[in-house]
Amino acid sequence: MNMSRRALLKASGSAAGMALIPASAEANAPIAKKKNVEYSLNMSTIMGQKLGFIKELEVAAQAGYKHCEIWIPTLEAYLKSGGTLKDAKKRIDDLGLHIQNAIGFAQWIVDDAATRSAGLEQMKREMDMLAQLGCPRTAAPPMGATKEPGLDLRKAAERYRAILDLGVSMQVIPQLEMWGHSKNLNRVADVLFVAAEAAHPEAKLLLDIFHIYKGESSPDSLHLVGEMAIDIFHVNDYTTNLKPTQITDADRIYAGDGEAPIAKIVGMLKPSDKPVILSLELFNKTLYQQDALLVAKTGLSKLKAISL
Repeated sequence: MNMSRRALLKASGSAAGMALIPASAEANAPIAKKKNVEYSLNMSTIMGQKLGFIKELEVAAQAGYKHCEIWIPTLEAYLKSGGTLKDAKKRIDDLGLHIQNAIGFAQWIVDDAATRSAGLEQMKREMDMLAQLGCPRTAAPPMGATKEPGLDLRKAAERYRAILDLGVSMQVIPQLEMWGHSKNLNRVADVLFVAAEAAHPEAKLLLDIFHIYKGESSPDSLHLVGEMAIDIFHVNDYTTNLKPTQITDADRIYAGDGEAPIAKIVGMLKPSDKPVILSLELFNKTLYQQDALLVAKTGLSKLKAISL
């Protein structure tokens, strides 16, 4: 059947309009209907209860998490008290947990060559421990480059590539972490540049709802990131009565209890076959006064509430 140019344009316009409607509705749809997501507990959320390394793992598993993020200082305290990596790995396996990432603070990015060399050695030691625990990732924040601005981002990229090469050899990949309170690498644009300039196939970003707000990055910048650059995404919430210049780590609250555009942010990650791990990371002193298992369970239910 022949169709006039006007009729064809009208039909095309109608079809385009119909295509836009679901996209708009999609933006507000539950995350899990659009994304392959899984849930993790960052142990910062219950570290104030001072449970120790093994008990933290047990609480996470009992609360229903399959994944968790550990903290290097807590692991080291466990080892100093007589624990072993072998015993820890067995307990992790028995609990059915997967340690997806570790939070460490090696100064790999700094300008001072001696400090940076020591940071690389620290990261190597930590990666060796993590590999024995079956943990495939470690955080790589701008530790040591937080107080003074002016870090050369091209040099930062060279340094990130160096620890990526180390990570590949150790089978523990460093995730370039953005810190909103830092004077360097405090915006999405910064870490995007450093990761891209590193020109390494294993480069990944570690972003955080709180740090996006704290560093005053727009959520609208996140479509440039995409899921292929993200394995772990730190989730929390905040209230906007505390401005970015005022808010602190301790002001983070349960996901869904504040005003952060969480669904929008997670929804802007491009789809892929692998899951994005949404990891609850809080430092809330009020929650530290509560039972750790209750906090972990509540955190999981609230994570699911924003994504189911």
